[in-house]
Amino acid sequence: MRRPQLDIQLKTPDQIESMRAAGLVVARALRRMREAVAPGVTTADLDAIAEATIREAGAIPSFKGYHGFPASICSSVNEQIVHAIPSSKQMLREGDLISIDCGAVLNGWHGDAAVTVGVGEVDSALLRMAAVAEDAMWAGIAAAARGTASGKGRLTDISHAVENAVRKGGRYGIVDGYGGHGIGTEMHQDPHVLNHGRPGKGPRLVPGMALAIEPMITMGSPRTEELADGWTVVTRDGSTAAHVEHSIALLDDGVWVLTAEDGGRSRLGDLVTARQPANSPAA
Repeated sequence: MRRPQLDIQLKTPDQIESMRAAGLVVARALRRMREAVAPGVTTADLDAIAEATIREAGAIPSFKGYHGFPASICSSVNEQIVHAIPSSKQMLREGDLISIDCGAVLNGWHGDAAVTVGVGEVDSALLRMAAVAEDAMWAGIAAAARGTASGKGRLTDISHAVENAVRKGGRYGIVDGYGGHGIGTEMHQDPHVLNHGRPGKGPRLVPGMALAIEPMITMGSPRTEELADGWTVVTRDGSTAAHVEHSIALLDDGVWVLTAEDGGRSRLGDLVTARQPANSPAA
């Protein structure tokens, strides 16, 4: 079923279960890549880990071939914000900050998530920025859960919660023009989910919606530019960026963080649906 105006796909509980299976494939791939991040590792090495993990689960990398994208992950280092192409020539160095964005499609349903990881010993200010981005993502997810439960939530309540958390965390640039999105039988669907804005606007948050919540912040200016490869987005001022993402589904009894191995339980507590067992994180 799709809602009018914006083409928003609403999922049944069984379809959300299928999305959870895809989300767990992504979670597993991200965990393995996070464990592999170290000085001397190339972004192509990480891409190989992701593709092997996804395919051994019987899934397909969502990113590979998407509008011609040549890899299974986006591996964005330092001033690269999103969509950087993995390369055997890009070797991670001590002190780098890398965003790893990964997607998988399993039985026709997509999962999409990203983490930002420090390489070796990293400047504490950069790690703080990455933590603020993650906290902002969870604030947005919590706002979605509460808004659905109340029956009064609107899409920009998520955007406002993300922005508020970033502003409280420090003086960071919130990247404009890029953000989260609907997800389901396609990787990118309506609605676009901005990381800033006034609350109370846009479509209602209702059970059956599935969204990717995706903050991107910088240590400096939020202005961006795209490199000549047609993919890599970088900060215009060269400042370091952080980018995190989870795919979520809204249900009658709570939110399900589809790409978190514990379903979001450790961060959200009782806001999480009973479909995610309280004491048995999936792996």
